[in-house]
Order: sequence, then C-alpha cells, then structure tokens
Amino acid sequence: MQQSLKGRSVAVIGGGLGGLSASLSLRAFGADVTVYEQAEALREVGAGIQLTPNAVRVLNALGLAGALEGVSVRSKALVPVDAHSGRVLARFSLDKVSADAPYRFIHRGAFLALMAEAGRARGVVIKTGQAVQAEDPALAGYDLVIGAEGLHSKSRSRLNGADEPFFTGQVAWRAVLPIAAAPEARVWMGKGKHVVSYPLSSDSLNIVAVQERTDWAAEGWHYRDDPAHLRVAFDDCGTALRELLAQVENVALWGLFRHPVAARWHDGARLALLGDAAHPTLPFLAQGANLAIEDGHVLARCLAGEEAQDKALAIYEAQRKPRVSRAIAEANANAKRYHMGPLMGMGRAVVIGAFGALAPERFLARYDWLYGFDVTA
Repeated sequence: MQQSLKGRSVAVIGGGLGGLSASLSLRAFGADVTVYEQAEALREVGAGIQLTPNAVRVLNALGLAGALEGVSVRSKALVPVDAHSGRVLARFSLDKVSADAPYRFIHRGAFLALMAEAGRARGVVIKTGQAVQAEDPALAGYDLVIGAEGLHSKSRSRLNGADEPFFTGQVAWRAVLPIAAAPEARVWMGKGKHVVSYPLSSDSLNIVAVQERTDWAAEGWHYRDDPAHLRVAFDDCGTALRELLAQVENVALWGLFRHPVAARWHDGARLALLGDAAHPTLPFLAQGANLAIEDGHVLARCLAGEEAQDKALAIYEAQRKPRVSRAIAEANANAKRYHMGPLMGMGRAVVIGAFGALAPERFLARYDWLYGFDVTA
C-alpha cells in the first residue's frame, strides 16, 4: 500500500481556511502543492472562529500546536444564558472534553496567517491574484485539482450543476468589541434569537447575533449594517446583553441560507471538493472550518493509502459524507433549540440547570461523536 504522495502534484483552488489546511495535510504526505487564490492578498473576512478538539487534533498532528498557543485563547467553559433575564443557566467545563486537544478561540485573520506561513515554510506554493477554474489550461499539468472555493464554488457547480440554496428566515450580525472577557463561550438564548460571544485575545470579544425574520438579507460576511438595527432586534433582552450590544460600533450582517450537501464530491479522475464547496453548514455548531480541516487530512490520507486515485477519491467521499451530514443536521437542530419561546424555554432552562448541577459531564458527552473524533488516528 502506498504511504507517500511524493511526486504527486496538487492544485488547490482557494486560499481560505479550507484550502490552506488541506495544502498542509497534503504536503505532510509529500505532495507538491500549489494554492491559487483569486484575491490579490490572502485575507479572511469575518472575525472569530472556534477551533474544536476534532480539528485541533489535525493541527497538532501538523505541528502547529505551539504556533496556535501564541495566537489563540484556550476555552475553559460553555455557558448557556437566558437572554431575556440574563440568568446563567449552567457552566460546563471543557477541560475534560479537550484534554488532548484544547478547544480554542482565534481570529480568522490570525489563523489564516499562521497556516500561510507554515505552508510556505514547508514548501507550499501560494499564488495570489490567480482566478482559475478546474478546467483551465493553467491547471492541466496537475495530477489532482481540489476545489476549496467556499460557498460559491465553481468546482462544485461543475460536478453538480447549479445550487439551489434557500433563505432560512434567519440573519446574523458579526462584530468584535475591544473588551476583555473570561475564556469561555456564552450562548444567550431567547425567543426567535440568540447571541454567541467568546474572546479572541485578552482584549477583544467576538459576537455573533442571530435573529429570525422574514426580511431577506444577502449571503456573505462583507455587508455592513447599522448597529442600531442589531440593538433594536435584542431590545427585549436583559440588561447585561443590551449593555454588551450597546458597545458595538461596526457590524456586518448576512443572511443564513441552507445549501444541500453536494451529491458528487469528485469526478472519478482528478477533481475533488472539500469544505464549504462540498458541504456548507449553518453556524450553529461552529463546525464549518473544523470539518474542512478534517476533510483535508482525510483526503490526503486516502490518497496516500490508495495508489489508484479514483478509488482514493471514492473512499474519501464515502468516509466524509455521513459525518458532515450528521454535523449539519445537528447545527440545524440547534437553531430551533436556541430560539424556543417562553414556555419551551422554561423547560430548556430546567433541563440545562439540572445537567449543570447534577451531571455536567453527561451534558457534554452527547457531543463525544463530534469532539472526540480523531481523523489522525
């Protein structure tokens, strides 16, 4: 059985988090990797990202643990809060969940820079200002082309035809505040809305606020909005949350759309998809980037373990599709759990409080299938 990709040439379309993490995994198995990014410079829109243990294990295996330690925050707990009263329902420690691979918070820009630096140091060629497609003559000489262009992937369209996403009836605001906060993720849950907050450094706090509404909003993180709209959406919430949102001066707004998991992830020859290009997910389980990091490692391992590339690509899709589909279903379910009305919300508070007081380990154990997974094993 083949154990190395030495001599295999790979082109990665897209220099985002998914594309760069895949390039590092492929390079670790010996492939010659070139990343093509259409922007003139590598950059990540948005703000914070939660790196969960399942992805951190991949990053550790790639030798990035030390670098991560210097630019991220180790999360100590998950804290559910009633958004309307401001009452903390429980505090679930993450120490045992991620003992071998600490749950981390990091700024997307810092994470992208870290991976780009590591890639270049290890021989990954990164070409910016290069808008290419899988069928372009410029990519004809590569043994494999990976479409990692994100939500609007042309590689995905080439394999599956036009996508038909639909508006979920939810919009999200994203902001960063220059304030200090405890190293924990807070989930403020209310009727038809919720807010997630967590620190990105010792003096910055990431905020993502979601509201159910019928007004359509565009998909993408670069649309600016008036902070007053955010505050109005949460004006029926408790003092602590309103005071937090009162500090927001710059905010981005985007609509949340559901995309189907791609039916085809490869063409049986030399084109494959990963990350959002294959399986976009709503942000209610914080798994978009984490699943993409898993994808890259599994794809590299499958290619190294099976000499016939068509078989390797088929194995990759077969291994990944059930897992990402389960994660996406759980993210969709969280949208309902977070937005319960008063009566069901009271029941939710009782259940969470009981788990927090009597069996906190059991509450988090329901995600063992997600956080405990190790694609490097």
